[in-house]
Amino acid sequence: MDDPIQLEAKADWSSCSNTKKEKQKLAHFLFSLSLLLFLNFQLVSSKKWDGIIVTQADYQALNAFKHDLVDTRGVLRSWDNSNLTACSGWTGIKCVNGQVIAINLPWRGLGGRISEKIGQLQALRRLSLHDNLLVGPVPTSLGFLPNLRGVYLFNNRLSRSIPPSIGNCLVLQTLDLSNNQLTGIIPPSLANSTRLYRLNLSFNGISGPIPVSLSQSQTLTFLALQHNNLSGSVPDSWGSKSVNLSSYQLKLLSLDHNFLSGKIPASLSKLSFLEELNLSHNTIEGEIPMPLVNLQNLSSFDVSYNNLSGTVPSVLAKKFNSSSFVGNNQLCGYSSSTPCPSPAPENNLPTPSQGAPQAQKKHRRKLSTKDIILIAAGALLLVLLIICCVLLCCLIRKRSASKAKNGATEDPKPVPAAGTEAESSTETGGKLVHFDGPFVFTADDLLCASAEIMGKSTYGTAYKATLEDNNNQVAVRRLREKITKAQKEFELEVSELGKIRHPNILALRAYYLGPKGEKLLVYDYMPNGSLASFLHARGPETTIPWPTRMTIAIGITRGLCYLHTEQNMVHGNLTSSNILLDEHNNPKIADVGLSRLMTTTASANVIATAGTMGYRAPEFSKLKHASTKTDVFSLGVIILELLTGKSPSEATDGLDLPQWVASIVKEEWTNEVFDVELIRDAPNIGDELLNTLKLALHCVDPSPAARPEAHQVLQKLEEIKPEVPASGDDGAAEVPAKSE
Repeated sequence: MDDPIQLEAKADWSSCSNTKKEKQKLAHFLFSLSLLLFLNFQLVSSKKWDGIIVTQADYQALNAFKHDLVDTRGVLRSWDNSNLTACSGWTGIKCVNGQVIAINLPWRGLGGRISEKIGQLQALRRLSLHDNLLVGPVPTSLGFLPNLRGVYLFNNRLSRSIPPSIGNCLVLQTLDLSNNQLTGIIPPSLANSTRLYRLNLSFNGISGPIPVSLSQSQTLTFLALQHNNLSGSVPDSWGSKSVNLSSYQLKLLSLDHNFLSGKIPASLSKLSFLEELNLSHNTIEGEIPMPLVNLQNLSSFDVSYNNLSGTVPSVLAKKFNSSSFVGNNQLCGYSSSTPCPSPAPENNLPTPSQGAPQAQKKHRRKLSTKDIILIAAGALLLVLLIICCVLLCCLIRKRSASKAKNGATEDPKPVPAAGTEAESSTETGGKLVHFDGPFVFTADDLLCASAEIMGKSTYGTAYKATLEDNNNQVAVRRLREKITKAQKEFELEVSELGKIRHPNILALRAYYLGPKGEKLLVYDYMPNGSLASFLHARGPETTIPWPTRMTIAIGITRGLCYLHTEQNMVHGNLTSSNILLDEHNNPKIADVGLSRLMTTTASANVIATAGTMGYRAPEFSKLKHASTKTDVFSLGVIILELLTGKSPSEATDGLDLPQWVASIVKEEWTNEVFDVELIRDAPNIGDELLNTLKLALHCVDPSPAARPEAHQVLQKLEEIKPEVPASGDDGAAEVPAKSE
């Protein structure tokens, strides 16, 4: 019989809203319901409990589990002494038919150990205790759970070895024990889990060899073993157990920062789905196998800092930059600075016994120690002479500039008006073209500035340059010469890019063309770095409040809307790494229009890189070109990044970020989607969080036609957070999008 209070609540909605707390709960429920309907998930009941009381065995196991934990925050206060509420009200517990199927307690500050009694929860499918302070071993009893599908214990302080019994979990799909203090070896029995597709044991102290059984797994798509103490050689048995090689689905293989030796196995070329291969920072020797060039999907490759030798296959040298190969002293052919020696000529000249000229005899004799010393001394003297000349030139230039400042007859160069260009040349034949900006510099100022590398990409290398005379800082991108268009076409395109001005787009202030083909782009320097670093590289003491996140999201959308509507331009490579933040954390979209300066092949490589990072729309694989809808997809991923605090380049449960968010919402664990920092303020911002999540999922819809346009996204964000003002002007007058 229904409770009279419940009947009254059904009859009169207002009776449920007598207190502020009840109103907040009701509002949260209604927004969650609308979100689930939006995703086409049928919500039969607002309750997670099916009405069946937990079994006595599971109730006892949960109490033993709680007993071994240290709950300093009191998050388990709802775990009372009644089995009547275990399935209906205990935090983090989900049941079906009176049996516990999930324990979800991440980011709760829990200490203590994981009880072996957990093995009594025979229906358990998911154990999620990541990002806590747990110590002790991984329970051996996990191997007694026949339905276990996902184990997420990363970012704890677990120790000892991985129990081989886990291999008994035949339906296990994900095992993530990364970033703990585990030792011992990798149990070969883990490969017995015939559905295991994600195995992450990185950042531990695991030693011993890589089990051959893992290299023969037909289900693994993600194998991360980096930053351990693994030894021995990389298994040479990839794909050896199956006649149908297409059954091997491995996409990521990360073995870097270990003590692996031997050679790179050619059998890796059988992994046709492989996208990321990292063998860097080991002691691997020998040559890079030529068959690796057949890996058509390979978009990230790193064998740096090993003992490799020989020539890098030309296909790999063109596809990946030199950072993928550095640190191998005997490896050559991967950049212009590491040419391979010419092959020795055939020995068809007469030998000394055949009357070879005396001059040839002398030419072939070995250099003596004295000769070597003289050559080295001469080379050193030449280098010192060149350095002295450069320093002298810089000193003369600096004195001239100082005289000009002190009232010399030479007039200072005026700052050009917004949208105009000012051109200057150097004595060596270089060409510097200025657009508008807060200050002007000469080509010599730029070339003699102290520089600090900020990062590398497919386009080239980015530097922070400090001009000596006035300590002004600019960002300089040196483009890779082989991938840019010819000079005339390049100058036409870059002149158009120099006219783009918007508060949320990084301004191009100048460009320089060197006498030997160098191409430098000069931008405003953003002191707070990229959004990716701001979100994912901060310390635990640094928090990012919701208003700041929304200001960033709205700013990015305003900049993208300007590109689409005012400039009729598609970005094509929007990621959190090329969203830069000024001193007030206002976002600036970088790399705008760079694809116009590149060859077609180079632009395709940039798109492929964006795909590996998790920002590429699914239709890219067929269309091969960017559009406003692919930009909106990338924008949606960035908004999810702001909401969840997770990087899309790190797969979650074997899914990309949009898929993972949708799966969590489908399971009715919506709160687990949001960054833990945001959950603390959920009573005040819950409506905004849910509406923004709904909008982001709309942006990442698999169907391009279903996604909104950028201006529609902006309109919705400004409705959710109407008080966010437009970013301040960048110091330059607004310039028309295009000259008539």
